[in-house]
Amino acid sequence: MKDRSKWGTNAGFLLAAIGSAIGLGNIWRFPYVAYENGGGAFLIPYFVALFTAGIPILMLEFALGHHREASAPKAFRHIDAKWEWLGWWAVTFVMFGISLYYIVIMGWCANYMVFSLNCAWGEDPNTFFFDEFLGMSGNKDVWQIGGISWPIATAVAVIWLINWIIAYGGIEKGIERAVKIMMPVLFLITAVIIVWALFLPGAQKGIKHYVTPDFNKITDLKVWIAAYGQIFFSLSLGFGIMIAYSSYLSREANIFKNSLIVGFSNSMYEVFAGFGVFAILGYMATRQSQEIKEVVSSGIGLAFVAYPKAISLLPSGSYFGFLFFLLLIIAGISSSISIIEAFTSAILDKFALARKKVITVICLLGFFGSLVFTTHVGLLWLDIVDHFLNQYGLITVGIVEALIVGWIYRTDKLKAHIVSNLGLSGTRHKIFDYVILQLWMYCIRFITPVALGIAIIHSLIGEFAEPYSDYPVSGVIILGVGWLLVTHIFAFGLSGLPWRGGPPR
Repeated sequence: MKDRSKWGTNAGFLLAAIGSAIGLGNIWRFPYVAYENGGGAFLIPYFVALFTAGIPILMLEFALGHHREASAPKAFRHIDAKWEWLGWWAVTFVMFGISLYYIVIMGWCANYMVFSLNCAWGEDPNTFFFDEFLGMSGNKDVWQIGGISWPIATAVAVIWLINWIIAYGGIEKGIERAVKIMMPVLFLITAVIIVWALFLPGAQKGIKHYVTPDFNKITDLKVWIAAYGQIFFSLSLGFGIMIAYSSYLSREANIFKNSLIVGFSNSMYEVFAGFGVFAILGYMATRQSQEIKEVVSSGIGLAFVAYPKAISLLPSGSYFGFLFFLLLIIAGISSSISIIEAFTSAILDKFALARKKVITVICLLGFFGSLVFTTHVGLLWLDIVDHFLNQYGLITVGIVEALIVGWIYRTDKLKAHIVSNLGLSGTRHKIFDYVILQLWMYCIRFITPVALGIAIIHSLIGEFAEPYSDYPVSGVIILGVGWLLVTHIFAFGLSGLPWRGGPPR
């Protein structure tokens, strides 16, 4: 078997890991979640979640991949053969679920980047997006599929091609080289947009709504669930990505330091980007003589309805729009590359196939899989699949991962591995060992499983109360539950196949 690929530099690894964490959700989801859950006060549960679940699980995944020099399935196989399926399930439903629709959203962004040049959405961005661009019928019939939207499909093909070119080059010459270009550009564009937005009339009105604390909401369980959910999803935890990425690190890498850098970089970017988002919404509200609550929206509504409306009002709005959608594309590609690599790493570990052939096959399958989300019901399918994979797939992986490592594999082994590369001695070593890592072990064994368990129970209670977002029961079961079950079965099938050259020891 060939020697395992390596990052050329630790900085390259950090940029790739930060790029994986920073995605569309950081830009269009976090600001709204913060606004809805106490504004500035939301930062209290948010940073508690970062310290008690985000960084602990991130450090666990970094340590697990680095210690065993293995992808997610191989790393869990090292713990016990019966847990190999967990690694396969994570990389499978992320690769053949999340990445399929995630790249379609980037296809929308690519179209809107062009639309921004002449504000092609006209006076009514809402009708343009849902009726003209997506071709939706206006109801929630998920089985009224219709045809493929070729402008979207063409953009999706281009995005998959870009992913293929980057992944095809390998770790150092492909992914690392790409992120060293993309991430500085992403940070630069973000800074330009925020500075631009801060000087717009009404910007302060929007920022005030973003940061004004409502401490009464801190006692609401839903706010804490939102905080843990945001941290977990935005750091790409449970994807198998961070395990694979850390497996390519040099043996001297400082896992603790890298975990802190990636965790804080992601969170600081989210908070920072929120100022730009709400500055624009404040400008919009001022121009239209409306309240912030009348123009604020989350996710798809923010990116493809609210922001286009703001772009139409802005002086030189076409340039702003072009930069905004370019920003979303770059953030999306840096994340989608990592998803492809996590699955590729798993295949290469188990079957020792030629990397370039594996990458080509994966990207081709991914493109054809994405086409189902380019039809007239693509947004409805996307919404259902995204809800179930995120609310139940990723959280389940996170809970089981913490329990396996915390109670079966024992965090002591990973603790010793983390300490080995710290370069500490004497009193500093004892403080780190007996204070910092003991807290980490406590979080992994108790706080993280309990917090994620409460989140998943809360979601299930709502699920049984009524079908998700009033979709037909058949759509929820087949697309939501079905997607989880099929990928689960596929994961067990892959874990049952023989390892080329024998199972890892």
